[in-house]
Amino acid sequence: MAVPLFATSLAPYMERIAERVTSVAESGRYILGPEVQAFEREFADFCGARHCVGVGNGTDAITIALRAVGVEPGDEVVVPSFTFYASAEAIANMGAKPVFCDIDPHTFCVTRETVERAMTDATRAIVSVDLFGRLAPDLRELGVPVVEDSAQAHGARRDGRRAGTNGAAGTFSFFPSKNLGGLGDGGAIVTDDDEVAERARRLRFHGSTDKSTFTEVGYNSRLDALQAAVLRLLLSDLDGWNEARREVARAYARNGLGDVDGIELPEWEDEEHVFHLYVIRTERADELLSKLTDREVGARAYYRRPVHEQPAMDGFPPAVELPGTAEAARTHLALPMGPLLDERAIAEVIDACASG
Repeated sequence: MAVPLFATSLAPYMERIAERVTSVAESGRYILGPEVQAFEREFADFCGARHCVGVGNGTDAITIALRAVGVEPGDEVVVPSFTFYASAEAIANMGAKPVFCDIDPHTFCVTRETVERAMTDATRAIVSVDLFGRLAPDLRELGVPVVEDSAQAHGARRDGRRAGTNGAAGTFSFFPSKNLGGLGDGGAIVTDDDEVAERARRLRFHGSTDKSTFTEVGYNSRLDALQAAVLRLLLSDLDGWNEARREVARAYARNGLGDVDGIELPEWEDEEHVFHLYVIRTERADELLSKLTDREVGARAYYRRPVHEQPAMDGFPPAVELPGTAEAARTHLALPMGPLLDERAIAEVIDACASG
């Protein structure tokens, strides 16, 4: 049987989505209207943050958050190389310098030690990435503002704190494939800092609060009212979806995926992981990818070429060695995941991994 990489569907919601979209269309309030304001309140409450600022996408969220916490052109910002390109692109887009740090290849996240090794006297912020749905460690005691890139970790929680609240600001993407995804692009910044929130709101709207006075050069980056209306509908089910994802991870372990020769299962505890992706480690990752593809089982290697090796980042060579990044890039492989993945599909995946 074919097994998709993403086992999700909005089919049960389509009638209600259509009603919401129609309501917004009929209202004539398309830009920063009541739907956006309502979603910002509801998502801030969900995250346990004082403020939520809706923006156009997750990349803009990082750039605007960095500026809002005080990063200026020329400043150094520490960021992992084993992440989606946007985590570093957002730094370079505002004229700052991405400084690449290593990760723990078993968790795929930064550690305090890997970040400290990359910090210098010119470090003005850290972009900490909650990769594949797993929370990165709390880095707030390192002396510079932390922007937590939570684009892959909506709803993850550790010691009562949600993803996005473990720094000066947290950023999210609502790209359709995310754990909380809309029908197009969208993003948000959450923060407890009133000044950070106020500046982020100005920056998303051309550096203005009144359309008449422009106090700084900003962006045209606002969460769309149609997306906000859809996200409000879906937000109420996010915790349930995340628990279903964790149950899929438990089922992989319970049914013997970890017994397959050479496969290391993801490390996780309780609610700290929301499994945006289910990523194993194996020294035969490319061989296994080919085998799964032949069996029509969805699988993907996301970051075989880390960000610091991308051509656009030639001007920002790492000042420290990144052995964990190299290991993770070589050995990681995402297997099917999603709240709709059933026992039969899980058994098919495990059988495909074990065959041959």
